[in-house]
Amino acid sequence: MAGPHAKPVAVYGAIAANLSIAATKFVAAVITGSSAMLSEGIHSVVDTGNQTLLLLGLARSRQPADEDHPFGHGKELYFWSLIVAIILFGIGGGMSVYEGIVHISHPTEVTNPVWSYAVLGLAFLFEGTSLTIALRELRRSDPGAGVVGAVHRSKDPAVFVVVFEDAAALAGLIVAFLGIFLGRTFDAPALDGVASLIIGLILGTVAVLLAWESKELLLGEAVDPDVADDIRKLAAADPDVTRVRRPLTMHLSPNEVLLNLDIQFREDLSSTDLALAVDRVEQRIRRAHPQVQRIFIEADNIVEAERRGSQAPPPEGRRADR
Repeated sequence: MAGPHAKPVAVYGAIAANLSIAATKFVAAVITGSSAMLSEGIHSVVDTGNQTLLLLGLARSRQPADEDHPFGHGKELYFWSLIVAIILFGIGGGMSVYEGIVHISHPTEVTNPVWSYAVLGLAFLFEGTSLTIALRELRRSDPGAGVVGAVHRSKDPAVFVVVFEDAAALAGLIVAFLGIFLGRTFDAPALDGVASLIIGLILGTVAVLLAWESKELLLGEAVDPDVADDIRKLAAADPDVTRVRRPLTMHLSPNEVLLNLDIQFREDLSSTDLALAVDRVEQRIRRAHPQVQRIFIEADNIVEAERRGSQAPPPEGRRADR
Protein backbone atom coordinates (compact mmCIF):
# COMPACT_ATOMS: atom_id res chain seq x y z
CA MET A 1 0.00 0.00 0.00
CA ALA A 2 1.21 3.45 -0.87
CA GLY A 3 2.28 5.66 1.96
CA PRO A 4 0.18 8.61 3.05
CA HIS A 5 2.51 11.03 1.27
CA ALA A 6 3.13 9.00 -1.90
CA LYS A 7 3.12 11.01 -5.10
CA PRO A 8 -0.18 10.76 -7.04
CA VAL A 9 1.46 9.36 -10.17
CA ALA A 10 -1.88 8.47 -11.76
CA VAL A 11 -3.15 12.05 -11.39
CA TYR A 12 0.01 13.59 -12.84
CA GLY A 13 -0.12 11.18 -15.77
CA ALA A 14 -3.78 12.01 -16.46
CA ILE A 15 -3.16 15.77 -16.36
CA ALA A 16 -0.25 15.46 -18.78
CA ALA A 17 -2.34 13.36 -21.16
CA ASN A 18 -5.36 15.67 -21.11
CA LEU A 19 -3.32 18.86 -21.52
CA SER A 20 -1.57 17.25 -24.48
CA ILE A 21 -4.77 16.55 -26.39
CA ALA A 22 -7.35 19.14 -25.27
CA ALA A 23 -6.00 21.90 -27.53
CA THR A 24 -5.66 19.60 -30.54
CA LYS A 25 -9.26 18.42 -30.13
CA PHE A 26 -10.55 21.98 -30.19
CA VAL A 27 -8.41 22.82 -33.25
CA ALA A 28 -9.76 19.75 -35.03
CA ALA A 29 -13.33 20.67 -34.02
CA VAL A 30 -12.92 24.16 -35.53
CA ILE A 31 -11.37 22.83 -38.75
CA THR A 32 -13.82 19.97 -39.29
CA GLY A 33 -16.99 21.35 -37.69
CA SER A 34 -17.45 18.05 -35.82
CA SER A 35 -19.82 18.09 -32.87
CA ALA A 36 -18.26 14.89 -31.50
CA MET A 37 -14.79 16.47 -31.60
CA LEU A 38 -16.08 19.53 -29.76
CA SER A 39 -17.59 17.26 -27.09
CA GLU A 40 -14.28 15.43 -26.79
CA GLY A 41 -12.47 18.77 -26.36
CA ILE A 42 -14.88 19.74 -23.58
CA HIS A 43 -14.35 16.31 -22.04
CA SER A 44 -10.56 16.78 -21.93
CA VAL A 45 -10.83 20.25 -20.38
CA VAL A 46 -13.23 18.97 -17.72
CA ASP A 47 -10.95 16.02 -16.95
CA THR A 48 -7.94 18.32 -16.57
CA GLY A 49 -9.86 20.54 -14.17
CA ASN A 50 -11.07 17.53 -12.23
CA GLN A 51 -7.60 16.14 -11.76
CA THR A 52 -6.40 19.54 -10.58
CA LEU A 53 -9.17 19.44 -7.96
CA LEU A 54 -7.95 15.99 -6.89
CA LEU A 55 -4.47 17.45 -6.34
CA LEU A 56 -6.07 20.19 -4.24
CA GLY A 57 -7.93 17.55 -2.24
CA LEU A 58 -4.74 15.57 -1.70
CA ALA A 59 -2.90 18.65 -0.45
CA ARG A 60 -5.69 19.66 1.94
CA SER A 61 -6.19 16.11 3.21
CA ARG A 62 -2.60 16.08 4.46
CA GLN A 63 -3.10 19.00 6.86
CA PRO A 64 -2.38 17.99 10.46
CA ALA A 65 -5.12 17.49 13.01
CA ASP A 66 -6.27 20.50 15.02
CA GLU A 67 -8.82 21.32 17.71
CA ASP A 68 -11.69 21.56 15.22
CA HIS A 69 -10.63 18.43 13.32
CA PRO A 70 -9.06 16.07 15.89
CA PHE A 71 -8.97 13.18 13.40
CA GLY A 72 -7.27 15.23 10.71
CA HIS A 73 -8.49 16.42 7.30
CA GLY A 74 -8.25 13.13 5.39
CA LYS A 75 -11.86 13.23 4.20
CA GLU A 76 -11.19 16.43 2.26
CA LEU A 77 -10.03 14.16 -0.55
CA TYR A 78 -13.39 12.37 -0.58
CA PHE A 79 -15.22 15.70 -0.64
CA TRP A 80 -13.28 16.90 -3.67
CA SER A 81 -13.81 13.60 -5.47
CA LEU A 82 -17.55 14.21 -5.04
CA ILE A 83 -17.14 17.70 -6.52
CA VAL A 84 -15.29 16.09 -9.45
CA ALA A 85 -18.26 13.80 -10.07
CA ILE A 86 -20.69 16.74 -10.00
CA ILE A 87 -18.57 18.74 -12.47
CA LEU A 88 -18.15 15.72 -14.76
CA PHE A 89 -21.92 15.22 -14.80
CA GLY A 90 -22.98 18.86 -15.01
CA ILE A 91 -20.38 20.35 -17.36
CA GLY A 92 -18.90 17.39 -19.24
CA GLY A 93 -22.02 15.32 -19.66
CA GLY A 94 -24.49 18.20 -19.83
CA MET A 95 -22.66 20.21 -22.49
CA SER A 96 -21.99 17.10 -24.61
CA VAL A 97 -25.68 16.14 -24.54
CA TYR A 98 -26.66 19.72 -25.40
CA GLU A 99 -24.17 19.87 -28.28
CA GLY A 100 -25.43 16.53 -29.57
CA ILE A 101 -29.07 17.63 -29.53
CA VAL A 102 -28.24 20.87 -31.35
CA HIS A 103 -26.23 19.03 -34.00
CA ILE A 104 -28.96 16.44 -34.53
CA SER A 105 -31.52 19.22 -34.95
CA HIS A 106 -29.27 21.19 -37.33
CA PRO A 107 -26.76 18.73 -38.81
CA THR A 108 -23.69 20.04 -40.63
CA GLU A 109 -21.30 17.95 -42.68
CA VAL A 110 -17.92 17.16 -41.16
CA THR A 111 -15.12 18.50 -43.36
CA ASN A 112 -11.46 17.41 -43.45
CA PRO A 113 -12.13 14.27 -41.41
CA VAL A 114 -8.44 13.31 -41.60
CA TRP A 115 -7.75 15.94 -38.94
CA SER A 116 -10.31 14.33 -36.65
CA TYR A 117 -8.93 10.85 -37.23
CA ALA A 118 -5.37 11.98 -36.52
CA VAL A 119 -6.36 13.77 -33.32
CA LEU A 120 -8.51 10.86 -32.16
CA GLY A 121 -5.60 8.46 -32.77
CA LEU A 122 -3.18 10.59 -30.76
CA ALA A 123 -5.78 11.06 -28.01
CA PHE A 124 -6.34 7.32 -27.83
CA LEU A 125 -2.58 6.81 -27.41
CA PHE A 126 -2.29 9.41 -24.64
CA GLU A 127 -5.45 8.29 -22.81
CA GLY A 128 -4.38 4.66 -23.07
CA THR A 129 -1.02 5.53 -21.53
CA SER A 130 -2.72 7.43 -18.71
CA LEU A 131 -5.10 4.51 -18.06
CA THR A 132 -2.18 2.07 -18.02
CA ILE A 133 -0.43 4.18 -15.34
CA ALA A 134 -3.62 4.40 -13.28
CA LEU A 135 -4.26 0.65 -13.51
CA ARG A 136 -0.66 -0.04 -12.46
CA GLU A 137 -1.15 2.13 -9.37
CA LEU A 138 -4.47 0.40 -8.68
CA ARG A 139 -2.94 -3.08 -8.87
CA ARG A 140 -0.05 -1.97 -6.67
CA SER A 141 -2.53 -1.02 -3.93
CA ASP A 142 -4.50 -4.29 -4.29
CA PRO A 143 -2.23 -7.03 -5.73
CA GLY A 144 -3.93 -10.07 -7.23
CA ALA A 145 -7.36 -8.47 -7.48
CA GLY A 146 -9.28 -7.99 -10.71
CA VAL A 147 -9.77 -4.50 -12.07
CA VAL A 148 -13.46 -4.29 -11.12
CA GLY A 149 -12.87 -5.62 -7.61
CA ALA A 150 -9.83 -3.40 -7.08
CA VAL A 151 -11.77 -0.28 -8.17
CA HIS A 152 -14.65 -1.16 -5.85
CA ARG A 153 -12.34 -1.78 -2.88
CA SER A 154 -10.07 1.18 -3.52
CA LYS A 155 -10.32 3.98 -0.98
CA ASP A 156 -8.08 6.34 -2.97
CA PRO A 157 -9.93 8.73 -5.32
CA ALA A 158 -6.59 9.83 -6.77
CA VAL A 159 -6.50 6.40 -8.40
CA PHE A 160 -10.05 5.20 -9.01
CA VAL A 161 -11.30 8.58 -10.30
CA VAL A 162 -8.55 8.57 -12.93
CA VAL A 163 -9.39 4.97 -13.89
CA PHE A 164 -13.07 5.89 -14.33
CA GLU A 165 -12.30 9.05 -16.30
CA ASP A 166 -9.72 7.46 -18.59
CA ALA A 167 -11.99 4.49 -19.32
CA ALA A 168 -14.79 6.93 -20.18
CA ALA A 169 -12.38 8.93 -22.34
CA LEU A 170 -11.35 5.88 -24.36
CA ALA A 171 -14.98 4.88 -24.85
CA GLY A 172 -15.78 8.45 -25.92
CA LEU A 173 -12.96 8.45 -28.46
CA ILE A 174 -14.27 5.27 -30.05
CA VAL A 175 -17.80 6.73 -30.20
CA ALA A 176 -16.49 9.98 -31.71
CA PHE A 177 -14.58 8.05 -34.40
CA LEU A 178 -17.65 5.97 -35.27
CA GLY A 179 -19.86 9.08 -35.40
CA ILE A 180 -17.56 10.86 -37.84
CA PHE A 181 -16.78 7.76 -39.93
CA LEU A 182 -20.35 6.53 -40.24
CA GLY A 183 -21.65 10.04 -40.86
CA ARG A 184 -19.24 10.40 -43.78
CA THR A 185 -19.81 6.86 -45.09
CA PHE A 186 -23.61 7.05 -45.13
CA ASP A 187 -23.82 10.79 -45.80
CA ALA A 188 -25.70 11.20 -42.50
CA PRO A 189 -24.11 14.17 -40.66
CA ALA A 190 -26.66 13.79 -37.85
CA LEU A 191 -24.74 10.70 -36.71
CA ASP A 192 -21.97 13.05 -35.55
CA GLY A 193 -24.50 14.65 -33.23
CA VAL A 194 -25.66 11.22 -32.07
CA ALA A 195 -22.05 10.43 -31.16
CA SER A 196 -21.85 13.62 -29.10
CA LEU A 197 -25.08 12.65 -27.33
CA ILE A 198 -23.71 9.18 -26.51
CA ILE A 199 -20.48 10.70 -25.19
CA GLY A 200 -22.55 12.87 -22.84
CA LEU A 201 -24.46 9.83 -21.60
CA ILE A 202 -21.18 7.97 -21.00
CA LEU A 203 -19.85 10.88 -18.95
CA GLY A 204 -23.09 11.11 -17.00
CA THR A 205 -23.00 7.40 -16.17
CA VAL A 206 -19.39 7.55 -15.01
CA ALA A 207 -20.17 10.66 -12.92
CA VAL A 208 -22.99 8.82 -11.13
CA LEU A 209 -20.66 5.90 -10.34
CA LEU A 210 -18.01 8.29 -9.02
CA ALA A 211 -20.56 10.14 -6.90
CA TRP A 212 -21.72 6.85 -5.38
CA GLU A 213 -18.18 5.76 -4.47
CA SER A 214 -17.40 9.19 -3.01
CA LYS A 215 -20.63 9.22 -0.99
CA GLU A 216 -19.80 5.87 0.59
CA LEU A 217 -16.36 7.12 1.64
CA LEU A 218 -17.73 10.40 2.99
CA LEU A 219 -20.27 8.53 5.10
CA GLY A 220 -17.46 6.52 6.69
CA GLU A 221 -16.80 3.30 4.81
CA ALA A 222 -15.37 0.38 6.77
CA VAL A 223 -12.25 -1.58 5.86
CA ASP A 224 -12.60 -4.70 3.75
CA PRO A 225 -14.23 -7.63 5.61
CA ASP A 226 -11.05 -9.71 5.26
CA VAL A 227 -9.05 -6.98 7.02
CA ALA A 228 -11.65 -6.68 9.79
CA ASP A 229 -11.58 -10.46 10.32
CA ASP A 230 -7.80 -10.45 10.50
CA ILE A 231 -7.84 -7.64 13.08
CA ARG A 232 -10.25 -9.63 15.24
CA LYS A 233 -8.06 -12.75 14.95
CA LEU A 234 -4.91 -10.81 15.85
CA ALA A 235 -6.57 -9.46 18.98
CA ALA A 236 -8.01 -12.84 19.93
CA ALA A 237 -4.58 -14.46 19.62
CA ASP A 238 -3.30 -12.62 22.71
CA PRO A 239 -3.14 -15.03 25.69
CA ASP A 240 -4.86 -12.50 27.98
CA VAL A 241 -7.85 -12.01 25.66
CA THR A 242 -10.95 -14.17 26.12
CA ARG A 243 -13.38 -12.54 23.65
CA VAL A 244 -13.30 -9.99 20.83
CA ARG A 245 -16.38 -8.42 19.34
CA ARG A 246 -16.61 -7.40 15.69
CA PRO A 247 -14.24 -4.46 15.04
CA LEU A 248 -15.78 -1.11 14.13
CA THR A 249 -13.67 0.62 11.49
CA MET A 250 -13.84 3.73 9.32
CA HIS A 251 -11.55 5.13 6.63
CA LEU A 252 -10.43 8.67 7.54
CA SER A 253 -8.31 8.81 4.36
CA PRO A 254 -6.99 6.26 1.87
CA ASN A 255 -4.14 5.33 4.24
CA GLU A 256 -5.62 6.07 7.65
CA VAL A 257 -8.18 3.90 9.44
CA LEU A 258 -9.98 4.48 12.73
CA LEU A 259 -10.49 1.29 14.77
CA ASN A 260 -12.77 0.77 17.76
CA LEU A 261 -12.32 -2.65 19.37
CA ASP A 262 -14.38 -4.14 22.21
CA ILE A 263 -12.31 -6.76 24.02
CA GLN A 264 -12.95 -9.00 27.04
CA PHE A 265 -9.68 -9.69 28.87
CA ARG A 266 -9.00 -12.31 31.54
CA GLU A 267 -10.75 -11.43 34.78
CA ASP A 268 -7.70 -12.01 36.96
CA LEU A 269 -5.58 -9.31 35.32
CA SER A 270 -4.32 -6.39 37.38
CA SER A 271 -4.48 -2.85 36.02
CA THR A 272 -0.82 -3.04 35.02
CA ASP A 273 -1.26 -6.39 33.24
CA LEU A 274 -4.34 -5.05 31.48
CA ALA A 275 -2.44 -2.00 30.21
CA LEU A 276 0.36 -4.25 28.94
CA ALA A 277 -2.15 -6.51 27.18
CA VAL A 278 -3.73 -3.50 25.46
CA ASP A 279 -0.28 -2.42 24.29
CA ARG A 280 0.48 -5.86 22.86
CA VAL A 281 -2.80 -5.98 20.94
CA GLU A 282 -2.28 -2.49 19.52
CA GLN A 283 1.27 -3.20 18.40
CA ARG A 284 0.28 -6.51 16.78
CA ILE A 285 -2.51 -4.83 14.81
CA ARG A 286 -0.33 -1.90 13.69
CA ARG A 287 2.43 -4.21 12.50
CA ALA A 288 0.03 -6.24 10.37
CA HIS A 289 -2.05 -3.27 9.14
CA PRO A 290 -0.05 0.00 9.16
CA GLN A 291 -3.06 1.94 7.83
CA VAL A 292 -4.79 1.39 11.19
CA GLN A 293 -3.30 4.46 12.83
CA ARG A 294 -5.95 5.33 15.43
CA ILE A 295 -6.98 2.52 17.79
CA PHE A 296 -9.52 2.80 20.58
CA ILE A 297 -9.78 -0.33 22.74
CA GLU A 298 -12.68 -0.74 25.12
CA ALA A 299 -11.77 -3.26 27.83
CA ASP A 300 -14.96 -4.73 29.29
CA ASN A 301 -13.32 -5.65 32.59
CA ILE A 302 -11.24 -2.53 33.29
CA VAL A 303 -13.48 -1.61 36.25
CA GLU A 304 -13.03 -5.02 37.83
CA ALA A 305 -9.26 -4.77 37.43
CA GLU A 306 -9.18 -1.38 39.13
CA ARG A 307 -11.38 -2.58 41.96
CA ARG A 308 -8.87 -5.24 42.81
CA GLY A 309 -6.64 -2.35 43.84
CA SER A 310 -3.39 -3.19 42.15
CA GLN A 311 -0.46 -1.65 44.00
CA ALA A 312 1.14 -0.74 40.65
CA PRO A 313 -1.11 1.71 38.82
CA PRO A 314 -1.00 1.98 35.03
CA PRO A 315 1.78 4.14 33.59
CA GLU A 316 0.93 7.83 33.50
CA GLY A 317 -1.16 8.75 30.51
CA ARG A 318 -2.09 5.12 29.73
CA ARG A 319 -5.72 4.19 29.27
CA ALA A 320 -7.49 1.10 28.02
CA ASP A 321 -9.67 3.34 25.84
CA ARG A 322 -7.37 5.34 23.58
